[in-house]
Amino acid sequence: MRIALGLEYDGRGFCGWQTQPGGCAVQNHLESALAKFVAHPVSVTAAGRTDTGVHALAQVVHFETTAEREAVSWVRGPNAHLDAAIRVQWAAPVSDDFHARFSATARAYDYWLLNDPVDAGVWQGRVGWFHQPLDAAIMQRAAQVLVGQHDFTTFRAAECQAASPERDLRELTVTRHGAFIHFRFAANAFLHHMVRNLVGSLVYVGCGRQPEGWLADILAARNRALAAPTFAPDGLYLSDITYDDAWNLPQFRRRSLFPE
Repeated sequence: MRIALGLEYDGRGFCGWQTQPGGCAVQNHLESALAKFVAHPVSVTAAGRTDTGVHALAQVVHFETTAEREAVSWVRGPNAHLDAAIRVQWAAPVSDDFHARFSATARAYDYWLLNDPVDAGVWQGRVGWFHQPLDAAIMQRAAQVLVGQHDFTTFRAAECQAASPERDLRELTVTRHGAFIHFRFAANAFLHHMVRNLVGSLVYVGCGRQPEGWLADILAARNRALAAPTFAPDGLYLSDITYDDAWNLPQFRRRSLFPE
């Protein structure tokens, strides 16, 4: 039987999603908890691999099991064995042709940035930070050149293993909410470090270090060395995974950490 799970997790205490020899990844913790619950080894496949320090509000995974449990037990059982920073929100049996990664049609990330002279205290590790004033309106205008189907080599990590640098960026919005700036990204898929590299370059524009048209120039150049450094992972959240309605997956209850 194949089971799909919807997860949320605070990425601060883990070395990213993907399993590591030392057992420090979210995947390691989830597989261990599931194995205890079903009494056999479990291997899970995720919709997206988040990096160290990156959070998830809407991660989706699937796994195979021979165990039979009540529907509610697939949520409560794993949660009883999981670290408190990881929670299963929902569970659903799915057909064998469902795949958490390849059945997904789109993904979305939110990045929350504290724009204040003083770094976060209460929100430490859960928001990014930039001390100089940022113009969200300029960043929003500049960002629109990035929307659409493009070669995103300029914003791709050197170690990215994707077969193609082309992605369809369907949404990129930048809005201010008091001291916070909210970046919203939606695409068919993302390259390694793509969102954090885009945030870093947008910040360069927002603080006046680069002109508004700079993003178009470096996008066309297809040269990672021309863009800003990779921004901190702290404020990045995997916030939505889209699937065809035919899969009939449950809805996530919490898609944002902050009011918008």
